[in-house]
Order: sequence, then structure tokens, then C-alpha cells
Amino acid sequence: MNYTMILPVLISFAISAALGPVVIPLLRRLKFGQTVREEGPQSHLKKTGTPTMGGLIILAGIVITSLLYVKDYPKIIPILFVTVGFGIIGFLDDYIKIVLHRSEGLTPGQKMLGQILVTGVFVYYYYQLTEGDMAMLIPFWPEHYLHLGWLAVPVAFLAIIGTVNGANFTDGLDGLASSVTVLIATFFTVVAFGTQSGISPITCAVVGSLMGFLLFNVYPASVFMGDTGSLALGGFVASTAYMLKMPMFILIVALIYWVEILSVMIQVTYFKMTGGKRIFRMAPIHHHFELGGWSETRVVAVFSIVTAVLCLIGIMAL
Repeated sequence: MNYTMILPVLISFAISAALGPVVIPLLRRLKFGQTVREEGPQSHLKKTGTPTMGGLIILAGIVITSLLYVKDYPKIIPILFVTVGFGIIGFLDDYIKIVLHRSEGLTPGQKMLGQILVTGVFVYYYYQLTEGDMAMLIPFWPEHYLHLGWLAVPVAFLAIIGTVNGANFTDGLDGLASSVTVLIATFFTVVAFGTQSGISPITCAVVGSLMGFLLFNVYPASVFMGDTGSLALGGFVASTAYMLKMPMFILIVALIYWVEILSVMIQVTYFKMTGGKRIFRMAPIHHHFELGGWSETRVVAVFSIVTAVLCLIGIMAL
């Protein structure tokens, strides 16, 4: 039996599960507690003070496991760079908000600059790797690729930064971002093994680390991942898709990310155009369903089921 798929999942799961009981009390002692927005759902106010920055647990599982395999699987390095790079941006944002008590964290300009820098390094590497081609596999059209020429570079920036911020908006309910992303990572693991792409240890590490984190993140959550986790996971999804030449598949398997970010954009635009009217009860869209009477656990379950179906569609589209 081939254990290469199973072992990194188990290693990262063990690391994440073991760190939870150590890191969560530490975060509580350091008073790294979540501040809940007053304009959010009133039911969320009870979450105030729940330890955040739990993304450090996820990142530890991913990084340690990946380092065990990096010598034999050097292609995981660019994915690890993007994952950790966005994780650092998220960590700085969390740290400034929680420890320095600056409610907005990094300014939008600082956050965007950091995202552009991390994305730029990866896109430059990927451009060199593909010798400027950056071809994208077309879903439902096997072995056919889309060639955008120079346009592939700005598209990559849009795809990566958009995915990262979509993951960030998805992190709004207990276990939501974790549950959705563990399914997306499982999809990429299946593809990585099937294509012998050489990146499977890191996709497996993300699956295991998220499963371990979910032990503490499911409702009622005893820890939140914070921007440290959500930005890192978005970076992982986007960079993995590119390393597999599958960025177009992000729109299928990670559709929830994009629905979340588009709901915010639509809500803000409509609000400004109409002088205060809203399309959704609240954005991001998971709050719309919450305010419509759905429980937190139901929203998470439905969004996860939708993602599981989308991942099956993604496999059909290969």
C-alpha cells in the first residue's frame, strides 16, 4: 500500500491537534481575544474575548510537515512561500488590532501593498517557471489550455489577491472557512496525486492541519483562526491552483470564496448608489442567511455541502 498520501495528513493533524491545548490557553493568557463588530449579528457578541490568531496552529502544522518533505518535493516551496507570506500579513493585521488596540489593524494600503509584494514574487517565479506561458487548463475540455499572453500576469494578481480576500471574508462563522477549505485542499490533493505534480505533501499537510484545527474551531469555537489563518489559506488555494495550472478551477471549487467577496462588493456598491438601501440583510452573505433564521451550524453545513459538490464537479471538469 502507498502511504505517501496518508502520512503527511496524519503528521500535520497530530501537530495541529497537539498544539491546540497548548496554544489556546496561551492566547487566552496573552489576552489575544476576538473583538466582535457591533454592527454584526447580535448573536455574535457573546464571542467577544474568544482567542483568535489560531491560524498559528494551522501554519505550524503546514510548515513543519512541509519541511519534512521539502528536500524530495522542492515544488512545494513556492506554495509554502505564498501561504506563509500571506499568513505573516494576516498575523501583523491581527497583532495590531488585538495587541496594539488599533481597531482597523493594518491600513488598507499597507495590507494591499503586502499582498501585492507576496503575489508579485510568486507571479515572477511562476512566469519564469513556465517561460512566460502561464497556460491555464480549461475546465471540461481535457488537455486544452487557455493562453492569455501578457494578460496572464494581471489576471494572476486578480486571481490570487481576490482568492485571498475571499477566504478572509469566508472566515466569519465558527468552522466555516476551515470546513470549506479542507474540502478544497482535499480536491487539490486528489489532483496532485493523479498528476504526479510533486506538491502533494503540502496539500496533504493543509488537509491534516485543518482537521486538527477543526477540533477546536467547530461551533461553539474555542479559538478563531483570525486573518493569520484565513489569508494564509487563501494564499495556499491560489498558489496551489497555479502550480497545477488550474487557476480557472478556483471559480469552481472555491466558488464560496468568490460569492462571499462579491456579496460585499455588491452590497457596498448598491448601498452607495441608492443612498442606504441594501440587497442582502447583511454582507458577507453568510450573515444574510443567519439573519434569515439559519443557525450558524446550518450555514456552515450547507456551505460545506455546496463546496463538496463543487469539488466533485471540479473532478468531472478535469
